[in-house]
Formats: sequence, structure tokens, C-alpha cells
Amino acid sequence: MIPYGTFTFFGILFVLLIPAVIIGFLGKRLTNYTSFLTFVFLLIIFSSSKIQTFYLVGYIFWVVILIKGYGIYRKKANHSFVYYSSVFLSILPLIIVKVSPLFESTTILGFLGISYLTFKTTQVIIELRDQSIKEIKTADFLRFLLFFPTISSGPIDRFRRFQQDSQKVLTASEYREYFQIGVHKIFIGFLYKYIIGYLINTHILETQFALGHTFVSNLTYMYAYSLYLFFDFAGYSAFAIGVSYLVGIKTPENFNMPFISRNIKDFWNRWHMSLSFWFRDYIYMRIVFLLTKKKIIKNRRNISYIGYTTLFLVMGAWHGLQINYLLYGLYQAILMCSFDWFEQFNKKKKLWKNNKLTHVLAIIITFHFICFGFLIFSGHLVN
Repeated sequence: MIPYGTFTFFGILFVLLIPAVIIGFLGKRLTNYTSFLTFVFLLIIFSSSKIQTFYLVGYIFWVVILIKGYGIYRKKANHSFVYYSSVFLSILPLIIVKVSPLFESTTILGFLGISYLTFKTTQVIIELRDQSIKEIKTADFLRFLLFFPTISSGPIDRFRRFQQDSQKVLTASEYREYFQIGVHKIFIGFLYKYIIGYLINTHILETQFALGHTFVSNLTYMYAYSLYLFFDFAGYSAFAIGVSYLVGIKTPENFNMPFISRNIKDFWNRWHMSLSFWFRDYIYMRIVFLLTKKKIIKNRRNISYIGYTTLFLVMGAWHGLQINYLLYGLYQAILMCSFDWFEQFNKKKKLWKNNKLTHVLAIIITFHFICFGFLIFSGHLVN
């Protein structure tokens, strides 16, 4: 059963959340009941596929051994080898999932949510290495890794922030605020995903797709798909965040009005924020730091461009190895590097003034670049 995908799922969810709400209004700790809910929903989500259940259980054993092993051996003399090996092994299952369709008719090792579990595991290894996490108990790691509201598609939380929330005992008045936010988010999710998103998909996307590749149909499809992608995914994120609040966890926001972005950098600070911030912190910043430290390249701007290009190509490949995803990653890298160059150029030449008119123009221009990127992403142009 896909999370938030059927009304049956919501019916089960709301019934099982009643005790959580009661516990919250009584000002009691929610951690144990949330762990119970995670176990129940794992059974519900994976009950229809024995092979996915097998892969999930195997993956859990894999990453627990990896985290515990790294925690033991990271203090050894050859720390770098242990660290990079651990990072590689943490993403190896995901690599197999992405690459296997090129050679097999079915995906090997794949199960719902493997990408987001991989992000969490890799993040923990990196933060253990940085010593921002001193140590991690297996129970705490599994509670963070398998947190049921976000297991399939995020948002991607950070361990320290999640751990702080899970250990906090909310007062009745504090939980009342969480409850109000959670219910509001869930209603927003229904509005976005099952009303606006559904209407766009049914009455525009399916119609335009049937018309083929005329200029007008492609243009209409581009706008409609961009809006559909936002409302569908933002709706899902609202469900995940809302349910998280109902069990006392402030899962981070994923969207912040991305279509009013003034430039491509602003857009990636507003769109799928938990993912873009993860890629920024654990790929872009690491590449920039490494190249700067090793003095492989002296020009800081070129280092930044290498970081952006790597980041977006990896992001494209993460979505899949199909040509549309790889082209989308390359397109975003070109946009980011081009804007960075223009931003530096404009600081000297002052060609683009900051006023109300240019602000509106910047939003309109950025919106169209974003929408064209989503058209590439959709595969409509290459399929």
C-alpha cells in the first residue's frame, strides 16, 4: 500500500493516530507509540510485496552493521579509507537499484523509500565523521531511519534535529499547537494533491499529451506539468509533515512558494528544500572544500562550477538514468553556473538594477526557465 495514496490508507492512519492525539493532549511522551506506529505501518505498506519486505529487512541489517562498524573503526589510524568505504557502501544498494534496470527487466534490491533511507544513512556516517554526532544508539538510528510519515518520499530530516524532537516531552498546550498545524497541513495536502493536482492531471495533462507535439500543446503541457508536479508533491509533503506534527515531530518544510523565485539559486532554496539542502551540504560543499583544501584548482569560481555540475548531474542520475533525467541535471547545472557568472558580472557592471520592475521581471523569467526544465524532466520532449 502506497503511503497517502488511497483513502483506505488514510482511514487506517486516522484510526491509529487517535491514541497519539490523546497521549499528546495528556502531555505524555509520544516516542514509544510512534515507534509502534512505525512498525505497524511498515507491515501495512510492505504487506503486498514479500520481495520488497525481504529487501527492506536485508537493507536494515546492512545499514545497522555499517553504522555500528563505522562507529567502531572510525577511530583507527586509516580513518579516510574506512570513511570513504563506509560512504560508498551506504549508497551501494541505491546504485544497484538505479543501474540494474539497464541490464535486467526488473529492479534489483528496490523497495519503496530506498532513496530516502540512503540519504539518512549516508548523512549519519558523514556527521559521525565530522563529530557533529558523537555516538548513535541502534534504537535511535532505526527510529530516525524508519520514521513512518516520511519513509517513502521524505522530507529528509536531520538526525540531531529529529532526535531532539523525539526526546522532547510536549506539554498539553504545546501539543495543541502541533495538532492545529498538523491538521491544517493534512487539509492542505488534500487540497493540493487530490483536488488541484487531480484536476490539472485529468483535464489538462492527459488532454495535451494526446494532442502530440505541436508548439501549443507542448507549451500547455509545460505549464500544466510544472504546476501538477508542485501540487502533487507539495501535497504529499504536506501529508507527511502534518502526520509528523501529530506524533510530536517537526519534520522540515519541503516547499516555500517556489514559483515566485527571483533566480535559479532562490528557486533551489524553495523547491524540495530538504533534498536540495541535503545535496548542497553533503555533495556541493564537500566537493568545494576538498578541491580548495587540496589546491587542485585555484580559481574559486571554477571550483564552484565543478561543484554545481557534479551536484546536479548526481541529482539527475538519482531520479533515474534515463536521458530526460540526465538532461535535466545538465540543464540545471548550466542554469546555476550561468546565473552565478551573471551575478558576479553584474556586481561590476551594474546592468541589472534592483527595483520593483526588475523584481517582477526576474520572477517571470525564472518561472519560464524552471518550467522548461520540468518539461525536460517529464520526458515529454524525448519520448
